[in-house]
Amino acid sequence: MKRFHEPVLGECALEFLNPTGSGLYLDGTVGGGGHTRKILERCPECCVLAVDRDAEAISEAKLALAEFDSRVEFLHQRFDHVPQEAQVLKAGLDGALLDLGVSSHQIDRDDRGFAFRKGVALDMRMDRSEEQNASHFLAEKGEEELAQAFRDFGEERKAKRLAREIVKRRSSGPLQTSDDLVAALSVSLGRSPSARDKARIFQAVRIAVNEELEALKLALPAIREVMNEKAVMVVISYHSLEDRLVKNAFRDWSSDCLCPPELPLCTCRGRSLGKVLTKRPIMPSEREVVINPRARSARLRAWRRAA
Repeated sequence: MKRFHEPVLGECALEFLNPTGSGLYLDGTVGGGGHTRKILERCPECCVLAVDRDAEAISEAKLALAEFDSRVEFLHQRFDHVPQEAQVLKAGLDGALLDLGVSSHQIDRDDRGFAFRKGVALDMRMDRSEEQNASHFLAEKGEEELAQAFRDFGEERKAKRLAREIVKRRSSGPLQTSDDLVAALSVSLGRSPSARDKARIFQAVRIAVNEELEALKLALPAIREVMNEKAVMVVISYHSLEDRLVKNAFRDWSSDCLCPPELPLCTCRGRSLGKVLTKRPIMPSEREVVINPRARSARLRAWRRAA
C-alpha cells in the first residue's frame, strides 16, 4: 500500500521553514506525514514533533515515517496543547507548520463521517475519543447556535431556515446519517442541493464539532511564544475565517504599536515581534490542483520571529 502522499504546498512550506542544523520543528497536523517527511529529508539532523488529534492519523504517520523513527516524536493531541510539552519548553521550536485541512484518509473513510456520500453516519470527530460527534451537535444545539454555525462556517444565506428545519426534524428522532442532513438542507433551499451546497454545510458542522477555530485562536500565540529567534511559522488554511485569523495575528505581531490612534502615548509592547513573509497568501498552482483537487482552496501564510 502506498503510504506517502504529496502534501499541499509542500515545497513552498519547506522553503519558508528552511530547516537546518539540529533544530526541533513542529508539524502540528501530521496527517499522512508528507510535510514531516520533506523536513526530515531536507535536514538530516533535524527532529520533528509530529502532532495530530486523530489517533488513526498518528498510527498511519508512524508507519509512513518508520525510517526516521529516531528523529520523530509523535503526540496524539490538539496542536494548541503542544507548547506545554517539556521538550518544547526546554529547547524551543525552530519552525512550526500547521496544515489545517482534513486529510484524504478522513474524507475517504465512510466510518469517519466527514463526507456527504449516501448513508454515511454523522460523526466528523477529528479525535474519536471525544464524546460529541456531528449527530450529537445537531441534536443538542439550539436553533440560534445552529444557524450561527451554518452562517459563519458555511456562509449559508438560508442558515436560519436550515436550523429551523433541523430542530423540526429532530423532534421525531436524531439526524444520524448524511442523508438526514441533506434532506433538511433540500427543504431549506427549496431545491436539490448541489455538491457545493452540501460541502459548505458539512464543513460548517465539522468546524463546529471539532472547535477548530477556537483551537487555532489558542494555538497561534501559544506556539509563537515557544518559537526561537528567527524561527518561521507556516499556516496552510482552507476557510476564509481560518485565513483571516492567521492574517490578523501575523499582522499584529509584526506591528510596532497596537495602541488605539487616539492614545497620546504608546502603552503596548512598543516593538514588533517579527515579520510577515507573505504579503498575500500563496495558493496552489494549477498543476497541483489538477493532481489534488482538494488543494484548490488552500492558502499559505508565513511569519518569522524577530532575532
